[in-house]
Amino acid sequence: MSATAIIGSTGLVGSHVLSTLLASGAPPTVQTISRRAPKSTGPALQGTVEPDTTLWAAKLKALVPTPTTLISALGTTRAAAGGIANQWKIDHDLNVELAQAAKAQGVRNFVFVSSAGTRGLVASRLPYSQMKNGVEDAIKGLDFDHAVIVRPGLIIGEREVAHQGGWLMNATVRGLGRIAGQWAQDKLGQDAEVIARATVAAARLAEEGKAPAKYWILEGADIVRLGRTEWKE
Repeated sequence: MSATAIIGSTGLVGSHVLSTLLASGAPPTVQTISRRAPKSTGPALQGTVEPDTTLWAAKLKALVPTPTTLISALGTTRAAAGGIANQWKIDHDLNVELAQAAKAQGVRNFVFVSSAGTRGLVASRLPYSQMKNGVEDAIKGLDFDHAVIVRPGLIIGEREVAHQGGWLMNATVRGLGRIAGQWAQDKLGQDAEVIARATVAAARLAEEGKAPAKYWILEGADIVRLGRTEWKE
C-alpha cells in the first residue's frame, strides 16, 4: 500500500484501523487528520491535529505525499454533537466535503465505514440513515477508482465516551453469542477490531486492483470473512 490517510482515527473503529495499519508495516506513510492526537504512534505516522473541522478539507489537500487511499471512519452521535443538526454537519456534510476534496486532490480509492440497515423502507426515512446513505451516494457519484462501503451492524467495543444504552446492547449481543454461538453475534454486530481489519483488508485489495467491483459494499458476512476468517497479520 502507498500512503494512506485516515479520518476518524480517534474513534472506536478508526483507532483500530490506525493501529492495524501501523502494526502491519504497510503503507510506509499513514496520515491522519483529527481534533486530538491519536493514541497509536509509530514511525510511519504523519499526524495532523486540527480542532477546527472546517479546515480539514484544506489540510487533506495539503498532505504530502498525496494519499492513494483515504479511509473515513468519521462519525459522532446526536448526544455528543448536541443535536441532529450538528450531527448532520459531521456525519454527512464533513464526510462529503472530505470525499470531494480527496477526489480533487487525486486520491484514487475511498473507503467509508457506514452502517447496516439504512436502506430499508422504514429505516431509510430516519435522519441517521439519511446521513449515511447521503454519504454513500456522494462517494459513488465521485467515481473513484474504487469506492468501498463497509456496513457493520452493532459495533461492539469499549468507547472512550459511552453511548447511551450502548453497554446494554453490547452485553446483549455478546451474551447471545455465548449462548447460541459466534454466528448469532455476527448476525447482529461485529467487534470493532474485526471491522477495522476488514476495512484495511478491503483497502489493500482496492489498491492491488483485486476488489470485486468498482463500487464494493461489505455487509456483515463480508466483514467477518475479511476481518477474522481470512485475516492474516
